[in-house]
This record gives sequence, C-alpha cells and structure tokens, in this order.
Amino acid sequence: MRDHGAAVAAEDDPGLTERLAALGLSGSASTCHVADVEGYVVAGHVPAEAISKLLIEQPDGMGLVVPGMPLLSPGMGGDQNDWLAVDVFLLGHDGQLRPFDF
Repeated sequence: MRDHGAAVAAEDDPGLTERLAALGLSGSASTCHVADVEGYVVAGHVPAEAISKLLIEQPDGMGLVVPGMPLLSPGMGGDQNDWLAVDVFLLGHDGQLRPFDF
C-alpha cells in the first residue's frame, strides 16, 4: 500500500476476531487483516487497484473483503497479474458479500 502512496499505520489488534465477527466476517468470510480506509472497511489481502476503485466510485457498502489468505494475493506471493485475478467482494450493509469487479 505504501508503494501506491498510502500512509499506513500498522498495529496489533487483540480484538480482531471480535471486530471481524461484528462485521459479519467469520467462518469462510474471515480474514487476517482489517483496515479503515476513508470510512470503508478493507479486510484481507485486497489489491490496491480494488481499493482505488472503491474510493473513486464510492459504492453503497461497508467496504471490500478478500476472505481467507488466498495464494498469489498481495502479500501472499504472485505478481501484478495474479493480484488482478483475486476474488474481491463488496461487503454490503446487510452483511452480504457481493463480487466487486475492479
């Protein structure tokens, strides 16, 4: 994210599991990272391009999610082409995950 010009402050969150569960992100939708980005939740290994589109288009939703830790996602290996193929979801206010094309 820093490579894309974002200011990043990382910290451990001992309440991460509970925070994700409160968002409806548990079980198969769970992830290992969560961020607050201009009022949106970004959870998991979300590609920077998807975050950029989120901020430009500002869809009606809580944020973006990449459940689990998929191989070849940003931070998990791969390259730019692999990252653009990652399944990204828009987290709706109803807790539903809908595909997010970027």
